[in-house]
Amino acid sequence: MELGLKGKVAFITAASKGLGKAVALELAREGVQLAISSRNKEQIEETAELIRKETGTRVEAFVADVSNPNDVKQFVETMIQKFGKVDILLVNAGGPPSGEFMQFDDETWERAFQTNLMSIVRMVREVVPHMRKNGGGKILTIASSSVKVPIPGLVLSNTFRAGVTGLMKTLSIELAKDQILVNVVAPGRIATDRLKELDAANAEKLGIPVEEVTKKMEQTIPLGRYGGPQEFAKAVVFLASDANSYITGSTIMIDGGMVPSL
Repeated sequence: MELGLKGKVAFITAASKGLGKAVALELAREGVQLAISSRNKEQIEETAELIRKETGTRVEAFVADVSNPNDVKQFVETMIQKFGKVDILLVNAGGPPSGEFMQFDDETWERAFQTNLMSIVRMVREVVPHMRKNGGGKILTIASSSVKVPIPGLVLSNTFRAGVTGLMKTLSIELAKDQILVNVVAPGRIATDRLKELDAANAEKLGIPVEEVTKKMEQTIPLGRYGGPQEFAKAVVFLASDANSYITGSTIMIDGGMVPSL
């Protein structure tokens, strides 16, 4: 299948590790030029160099905290100056702390709101005028399987990820006339550092070894295992490509069949 990605430009936030990094690398393998950001200067520069060496594609790194409006604006403005356009936007951010409702104060709720919802609002607002000028584009955000079935102990993520799906569905309708396709990708149990942290937190709470937590979780997945970051990334690459010309307004589950919903 011809994906039509060679020469495209993708802006990706929180791309220094985990799913953001996996998607960036997979896009680069298809000839996409990258503008990637992270809060950690050393990590994002290391990731940029790794991708350059492996794929030979152009990669520009930028230090930005997506919860900071000025950082978002500067990231987009700087990369538009460098590349002249943006064809693909993938908005990603680290997940909020795990825990139950009564554990969190207003400051923690506000931080999660800024990081996991307003970051998307601001990135899309900055990028859309450039996509309109370019005749269209693809906007994606990474959410969670909790948008279908809330996950116990993740009240902050459950709340704001659901808000993200509502936002993205609305955007898919508003931006369709501009040939901008908008989708959510919702990972299940994908083997990243974030998942290891969640498994470790559950193990501590239950007083059992983390290996036991992992084994129990794998038993809830029809495919019987955690997914790999590259497996997740390949699905995102298709949605970001020219091969996807008619999927918009969707939340795509990448979960090995784990979530028991239609």
